[in-house]
Amino acid sequence: MERATACPDCFKPAKNKQSVFTRMAVIKALEKIKEEDFLKHFPCPPSSPKNLCVALEIQCNNGAVFVAGRYNKYSRNLPQTPWIIDGERKLESSVEELISEHLMAEFKADSFNFSSSGREDVDVRTLGNGRPFAIELVNPRRIHFTAEEMKGLQQTINNSSDKIQVRDLQLVTREAIGRMKEGEEEKTKTYSALIWTDKAIQKEDIAFLDDIKELKLDQKTPLRVLHRRPLAVRCRIIHTMKSEYIDEHHFRLHLKTQAGTYIKEFVHGDFGRTKPNIGSLLNRTADILELDVESVDVDWPPTLDN
Repeated sequence: MERATACPDCFKPAKNKQSVFTRMAVIKALEKIKEEDFLKHFPCPPSSPKNLCVALEIQCNNGAVFVAGRYNKYSRNLPQTPWIIDGERKLESSVEELISEHLMAEFKADSFNFSSSGREDVDVRTLGNGRPFAIELVNPRRIHFTAEEMKGLQQTINNSSDKIQVRDLQLVTREAIGRMKEGEEEKTKTYSALIWTDKAIQKEDIAFLDDIKELKLDQKTPLRVLHRRPLAVRCRIIHTMKSEYIDEHHFRLHLKTQAGTYIKEFVHGDFGRTKPNIGSLLNRTADILELDVESVDVDWPPTLDN
């Protein structure tokens, strides 16, 4: 294993990183190291070499290749990324793995990095045109693919599982991936939520929700993600709502919201941590039974005719 003799705390192993000596780690070490310690390792001027240089090892690496597309998730028992808690795997697969295993095999890459425009919970489906994603393939042995070959690779992914589907699979540049993250909080997302209420409701009891526009929420970091997200109060906006009455204790709510809104908490209130919420608006206990992402309004990657 690689070890640093100077500033070892700057060079720590990280997930999916082949070397601890990354550019950012070196910059951090150079900012931190004392001048006298630096000169111990790198005297100035440097001493003259006494022996000829000998190549101990030669490595040939390809630059990374980037693949983008959109995915639909049809399972309510599938996480976006591997779900591992305290070293124990909770579910056998993930969206990331179902897509990347085929890309890794075809591009013959050493490793990969997965990113997407937001994420959905394990029990939430992603429908409509899907969620944009990008995968960086590190040191691929094959880098050239025709449009037809990418279409075939997309079909291979789609035939391998009924839990996900991929569309618009294409090669992109590193710079293009930045467009997926640009202005992320200004983007909108639409959802469909199946809601239960403890007290009986009639159609007219929920009709007023359709007239609410640009509803401002104060959302404290939800209890369910507090172990991995800092405690903060985030202001989010529900742009529009449309209710669909089902029976005395159930209705469906279609929402268009600011990206980053916690929809489950907007429904049940999270013990008062999200204000206002559907429960407080209806003056009764409300809970969410099902949630679907119906659209992620990010105009990237380009739509393909496939």
